[in-house]
Parts: sequence; structure tokens; C-alpha cells
Amino acid sequence: MTKLGIIGAMTVEVETLKSAMTNLTVTRKAGMEFYDGVLEGLPAVVVQCGVGKVNAAMCAQVLCDCFEVTHLVNTGIAGSLCADLDIGDLVVSKDAMYHDFDVQHFGYEMGEVPGMGVLTFPASAEMMDYALAAAEAVHPGHIKIGRIASGDKFVAEKAVKEDIIAKTQGLCTEMEGAAIAHVAFRNQIPFVILRAISDKADDSAEMDYPTFEAQAAHRCAAVTLSMARMLVAAQNN
Repeated sequence: MTKLGIIGAMTVEVETLKSAMTNLTVTRKAGMEFYDGVLEGLPAVVVQCGVGKVNAAMCAQVLCDCFEVTHLVNTGIAGSLCADLDIGDLVVSKDAMYHDFDVQHFGYEMGEVPGMGVLTFPASAEMMDYALAAAEAVHPGHIKIGRIASGDKFVAEKAVKEDIIAKTQGLCTEMEGAAIAHVAFRNQIPFVILRAISDKADDSAEMDYPTFEAQAAHRCAAVTLSMARMLVAAQNN
């Protein structure tokens, strides 16, 4: 039986998903509220993890250990690292990596975590397909598949943006995705990350982010609901 763990970044997004759930129970762990119920006919847990990699990883592990989720989706907003990605566009993860993890002095590549055996954490091909189909239904023609670059920094300077692009070749940058991907990789759980672009991760970011956050949140929620319906259909076939 599929059980979907949905980690949202924004209050408005999580509220939208919660309002669509039935048979709802709420459990509080590690300062987070986990909404366990049924979403579009699919068993699911929705949670807002908080900002940053530690919060995100802690949340993902609780979902694995305490709620026995079989799949993970992380949705939210990001800054664009690609000239072809405009505000409001969507990114579906091919993989995720850290842009601020650096132990190159010990012979590892930039972003590589020792002991993992991989530089990036690859998303599930099946989950990517569902996310892409759902995103196309919500915002057709405005989706790209690629790398998510994560780090504990809100990027609002052009020089920092260019440095992250050089290090990661990512399509967008945010603060949680790679940590959730890392946990999914260690627990052997299929995952995908969905990001709506809220700003250009440059000198205009501080102005654009609050303006487009709500729009991005509703778009992410709509895609997540569509993915849940697809998983139910696949499970029933």
C-alpha cells in the first residue's frame, strides 16, 4: 500500500493540502505537526518542516520511522539558476545536491558527502514521471527537469548565484531539498522534489520573493493533489 509523505515549505501550501484531507489525525513531533489522513483517496502525511537542511532531514526521518511512508514528495519554492526559468515556472528534480558541503581537502568532489558513494541524490524515475505529468496539467509548457541545489542560505546576490551554478550546474536553489533527498536515499524510499520559481536568486530576490510566494504555494499544492490522484490510479490498476 502506497503512503505518501508530503513535506511542504509554506504555510499556505500545507493549509491547502490539509483542507483536502479526510480521516485526519494530528501528531506533534520534534516541534512539527504531522497531518495523517487520506488525500485524494491516497494515505498521506502532510507536514511543514521549517527552514533549512537540519529541519528538513529531521522531518523526513520522522516520516520514515513513525509514519512508515513509502514515497516522499518535497514541494516549495526556489530561486532560479537558469536564464530560461522565469518566476512561476516549475522544476521537477532529476537529482539534488548540496552547494555548501565542502570536504574537497580530503579528496571528495564539491558537494559530495563522504560515505554515500554518490555526488548527487537521484530522484525516482517513476515519481519524476508523475510529477512532470501533474505539473504539465497545472502549468503546461513551463516545466523543466533538472538538479536542485540546496544550502543553508537565501541567495540574493548575483555573485553567489553564479558560484552555485559553477559548483552544481543546478536549475534552482533552495534550502531543504537535498537534505530530504539524502534521507530518502539512505532509507531507500522513492522521492521527487517539486519547486516553483519565486525569484531569480539575484539582486532582485528580496523584492520578488514575497510577491510570488503565495502564487507558487498554490501551484505546488495543485501539482501535489494531481500526483496523489495519479498514485491512486496506478495503485488500483
